[in-house]
Amino acid sequence: MGKLHCFKAYDVRGRVPDQLDAALCYQIGQAYAGFVQPKRVAVGRDIRHSSGELQQALIRGLTDCGVEVADIGLCGTEAAYFATFAFRLDGGIMVTASHNPPDYNGLKFVREESRPISADTGLREMQAMIEQGRLPPKAARPGQVKPLDITERYLAHLLSYVDRSKLKPLKVVVNPGNGGAGLVIDQLEGRLPFEFVKLNYEPDGSFPHGVPNPMLEQNRASTIEAVRRSGANLGLAWDGDYDRCFFFDEQGQFIEGYYLVGLLAESFLRRHHGARIVHDPRLTWNTIDIVQQCGGQPVLCKSGHAFIKQKMREVDAVYGGEMSAHHYFREFAYCDSGMIPWLLVLAIISESGKPLSELLGERQRLFPASGEINRELTPGSGDVKAVLARVQQHYQARARSIDFTDGLSMEFERWRFNLRGSNTEPLVRLNVESRADLALMQERTAEVLQQLDGSGP
Repeated sequence: MGKLHCFKAYDVRGRVPDQLDAALCYQIGQAYAGFVQPKRVAVGRDIRHSSGELQQALIRGLTDCGVEVADIGLCGTEAAYFATFAFRLDGGIMVTASHNPPDYNGLKFVREESRPISADTGLREMQAMIEQGRLPPKAARPGQVKPLDITERYLAHLLSYVDRSKLKPLKVVVNPGNGGAGLVIDQLEGRLPFEFVKLNYEPDGSFPHGVPNPMLEQNRASTIEAVRRSGANLGLAWDGDYDRCFFFDEQGQFIEGYYLVGLLAESFLRRHHGARIVHDPRLTWNTIDIVQQCGGQPVLCKSGHAFIKQKMREVDAVYGGEMSAHHYFREFAYCDSGMIPWLLVLAIISESGKPLSELLGERQRLFPASGEINRELTPGSGDVKAVLARVQQHYQARARSIDFTDGLSMEFERWRFNLRGSNTEPLVRLNVESRADLALMQERTAEVLQQLDGSGP
C-alpha cells in the first residue's frame, strides 16, 4: 500500500471514497486494536451520509481482532470522550469530519481515560502498520457489538455544571448548521427554562446551508439576523460534531472565543480558588489579567487539543480555553465540550442579571484584539520559518519579550502579537492585541501584515 494522506496531526480526515473508504476504515480498526490493545471501545458517528458505512467497517476491524465494541450511535465527538471515561472503557473512536465539506469524513481517537491519540502518540504508528501490512491477525473469537445508551448519564453530567434553580427563562437562538448539536438541545430542552429559537436545525449531512463552521464570517449572518429578529438574549452556533461552540451577544455581535476564555476562567476560579487555568499563546493578556485578579494561576500551552489536554493533566487545571472556541474541563476528563460552555454562560447571565455585551464589553475595551488573520504564503516570501525569522528580525530591538511556545510571540509595552504557521496549509496565522488602545492594535496589525507581504519598511 502507498502512503496514506488522510492521517493528519490530530486525527484521520479525507475525501470519501478516494482518500478514505470502508476498506481503509476496516484496517484502521485493526491498527487501533493492534496499537492500543483494548478490551472494550466506544464507537460513535456523526450525521454525515458516509458515516454509517464507515462506522460499520471500523467496528468489523475492531471485532475481528477480538475487541468488544460499545456502539454509542449517532452523536457528537464529546459523546465518545464521555462514554470512554464515564464507563471506564479502554478507548473511543468517533467517525466525523467536523466542519469539512459533505464529501469528507474522518476519525478521532482516544485511549483509556479519554487520553487523545495524535501523530505523536500513536497515529503515525497506526499509519505505518497499515502502509507496511503489519496488521494483527483475526482473533479466534471475534468481539461482540453491544449498543450503549449514554444519554441519561451524559445529560446529568452536563447539567451538573449549573444550578438549575438559578437559571432564568432566557431566549436563545441555537444554530447547529445542520450538524448534530440539535440532538442534544432536544434532550436538554425539557430540563431547562430556556426558550430555544431553532435555526438550520435538522441534522443533514449534505449541509444545505453551507458547512457548519462559524469561524467563517460568511456563516454567521443567519445567527446574527435571528438574534436581532427574535430579541434573543444569546445566539449559539456549533461546528458539525459540536466540539466547538460560538457565541453571539444579545445585539447579534459575534464574540471572539478569546473573551469567553476569560469569562469562563473567572467563573471556575470563584468556585476553585487558586486553581490553574490553561490558555494558548495566540491572545493572552486578557486571560492572564483575569486569572491573576481572581487568584488563579495562568498556564501557557501550545495551541492544539492534544497539547492542551496533556498540559491540563500535568498541572491538574480546572479549565482550559483556546481562542478557537475549544473549551476543556477537568471534570470532563480534561476534554473539550461544545455543550458545557453555553450552559455556564447562560448561568452567568442568569445569576448576574447582565447581558453578555455588558459582561464582556469592558474586557474587549481593555484588550482589543484583531481576531485571527490568515495569510497565504506568496511564492517569493519563503517558507513559514523564513517569514517568522524576518518578522522577528524586524521587531527584535523593540520587543520586551519573545516566546516560541507556538510560533513567534513578541510583546511590547502596549501591544503584542503571535504569528504561527498552519499545521495543514501554506498559511501563517496572525493575532494582535493591545492594552486599551483599539487604534494602536489596528495600526500594528496593518504593520505586521505589511511585513508578511514583504512590503514593510
